[in-house]
Amino acid sequence: MRPAEFTLLAINPGSTSTKIAVYINDRPALVRHIAHFDADMRPFRGRPILDQLAFRQGAIQHQLHTAGYTPADFHAVVGRGGLLRPVPSGVYRVNDEMLDELRRAPCGDHASNIGAYLAKAIADEANLGSYVVDPVSVDEFTEKAHISGTALVARRSLSHALNTKAVARRYAREIGKRYAELRLVVAHLGSGISVSAHEGGQMIDVNLAGQEGPFSTERCGGLQLLGVVELCFSGRYTQQQLWDAFIREGGIFSYLGTKDLREVERRIVAGDANAALIFDAMVYQIAKEIGAMATVLHGRVDALLITGGMAHSEKLIAQIRSAVEWIAPLVVYPGEDELQALAEGVLRVLRGEEKARVLGPVHPTEAAALTPAV
Repeated sequence: MRPAEFTLLAINPGSTSTKIAVYINDRPALVRHIAHFDADMRPFRGRPILDQLAFRQGAIQHQLHTAGYTPADFHAVVGRGGLLRPVPSGVYRVNDEMLDELRRAPCGDHASNIGAYLAKAIADEANLGSYVVDPVSVDEFTEKAHISGTALVARRSLSHALNTKAVARRYAREIGKRYAELRLVVAHLGSGISVSAHEGGQMIDVNLAGQEGPFSTERCGGLQLLGVVELCFSGRYTQQQLWDAFIREGGIFSYLGTKDLREVERRIVAGDANAALIFDAMVYQIAKEIGAMATVLHGRVDALLITGGMAHSEKLIAQIRSAVEWIAPLVVYPGEDELQALAEGVLRVLRGEEKARVLGPVHPTEAAALTPAV
């Protein structure tokens, strides 16, 4: 029997753009990158991300109409998941509980928070199901992985779970095994860097990008704590200035004044010794974090998977490979195809391979996790 054919709309909102794609099963039939220019975004500055709902929905509908699509053409609509409470990996049906939590944004206001709203708004026009897949708050930590070193702060799981999980499943398909059978270390190398350990189909540990682990092109990674405390109480910086310095203007940008890895490599070729030092230091920290996650798996690692935008750099990959390939074979998946990952997740539900989850009321034991993201 010929397998059923599903037409899906996937939506990935970012801070300055909204990416959409129409999929026929797992094949893209339409891909659009909708840029939101400064003039468009100026009225929304300083306001909650959900204030942009009508604006972004209109932009999506315009692109779909221009391409000849209506909501009735789809079997489901899926959006990128936002900053929810800690949740298991999976495909979640958008419901009132989820929308209310994203509206209140107790874990932080982020562009991804509007993904579920956009998916539901468009799906409701044709009475379709709307979903999110592997939101950034996926938490499959072991109990001991939540322990930070002080009872005042718990370790949180916030990561590039969508792309990380998709890459792990993709590798499993390619070698003819199930994801749950494999022990993997997956490094997502983008503007933030997440290095995670996977066992039994779960992401059992991952560094909190920007606050732990390697620095990236714009995030500082793990810093020595007392130095940060001194900065906080120096009187020279506001909280927002330090936030920007650590999250948006840290890492390579802090040292070299650019977030473009290609520019860094051009400087290295031109003989810039400082650029070479900073590049090498980032590679050093990435390799060190991969090694740390290998110890989480007791050194028994089936493969090391590298993904994300920085994985396009041949120089970066060559240096990482030299440092870590003794642990396990290294496989590279450049870029981060989050739209594809969204479509694949919903397909698993529509095909009956996975059951959609539903976010329920907040349990009292989860309440402590619903604090603003740092």
